[in-house]
Amino acid sequence: MHPAGDIRGSKGDHLKDKKIVLCITGSIAAVECVKLARELSRYGADVHGVMTSSATEILGPYSIEFATGNPVVTELTGMVEHVTFCGDVPGKADLVLVAPITANTIGKMVSGIDDTPVTTYLTTAIGTGIPIIVVPAMHETMYAHPMVIKNIGIAREMGIDFVQPVLEENKAKMASIPQIVERVIRDLSDRKMAGKKVLIIAGSTREPIDDMRFISNKATGRTGIHLAKEALRNGADVILLAGQNVSGIPDNINSDRFTSTDDLLRRLELVTNDHGDLDLAIFVAGISDYTPDKRSGKIPSGKKKITIELTKTPKVIERFKKLFPDTFLVGFKAESISDEGELMKKAFNRMTEVGMDLIVANDLSGVTDEENTVLVITRSKEVFKASGKKDHIAQFIIEKCIELNVG
Repeated sequence: MHPAGDIRGSKGDHLKDKKIVLCITGSIAAVECVKLARELSRYGADVHGVMTSSATEILGPYSIEFATGNPVVTELTGMVEHVTFCGDVPGKADLVLVAPITANTIGKMVSGIDDTPVTTYLTTAIGTGIPIIVVPAMHETMYAHPMVIKNIGIAREMGIDFVQPVLEENKAKMASIPQIVERVIRDLSDRKMAGKKVLIIAGSTREPIDDMRFISNKATGRTGIHLAKEALRNGADVILLAGQNVSGIPDNINSDRFTSTDDLLRRLELVTNDHGDLDLAIFVAGISDYTPDKRSGKIPSGKKKITIELTKTPKVIERFKKLFPDTFLVGFKAESISDEGELMKKAFNRMTEVGMDLIVANDLSGVTDEENTVLVITRSKEVFKASGKKDHIAQFIIEKCIELNVG
């Protein structure tokens, strides 16, 4: 087996059994396509490369062959490769991804001009109705050209999906590899949450002691980010409210920050006012149970002992339930309990008190680790155990929400 098979599916099965044609045109951003092809493979995709002659002057076809484990098409032959992959035939591609795509190829694509392997693949795929994603990369002045703007508009009307470039340093740079891969996963998913509005609250609160110090906890927000990604992949409209310690939020996730519990309550009100009714809300954040009576300035550091008065904070999830009684509500409960039966009992009682639809319970030992074991408990006392990396656990939780007819 080709070495490319060693990594296939190592990050998930979201693209398992999906045949993706990766078309590469003559932008310097083509140098990123080895990494892109391999990242698609890590999610299970079978990737096949197609390159223009200009692209081969920037990136060698053998590099893409190594990355995919499949021969690369650099010219069309009597094997009619464009029909084999993009015609209305058995075994055709599930998706055509053009990354990067130049202004030149965008113009040819919408005009039906076929003078490169890539444009011929595109014309055939458009006629067949195969989904197409394109990722522009060019100088910013080219991207701002009126005819390029018009051509992009025409392409969108034709149903072609664009991944927006990053505008910086006078260039329209190709979007990041994670962003491209996430779009591919989303477009090829069953989109079981299409049209659903999802709110996820992740990370920890910071309750101020004085103008310098605060009380917080170990919640990292990683599970919340994975949950947001999974909901997006299933077609949902996602809003992520994240604590200040949360890092690595992907660019394609609509997010906002909060600090203290009071700040979270204010931002929650703004979000709900802006987005209206929500179909699903997941409270995975480590929200403080107590907040100090804040002192102005900075408490002097020379004292041997100080006393800090703590006041109970409002229960954010309970307030949310009163405001949105019809929203499918998922909570998390972490306890220092190793006995699964006792953990399940405490979690179920908490779910009943609040009126949640689902609760996820785990021992405190997994809060900061990348791997964890959780119990997913339903209102009917069904208990499901999920173990492994947090991204796989997030996938399991979202799938369970879908099964329970969220929204």
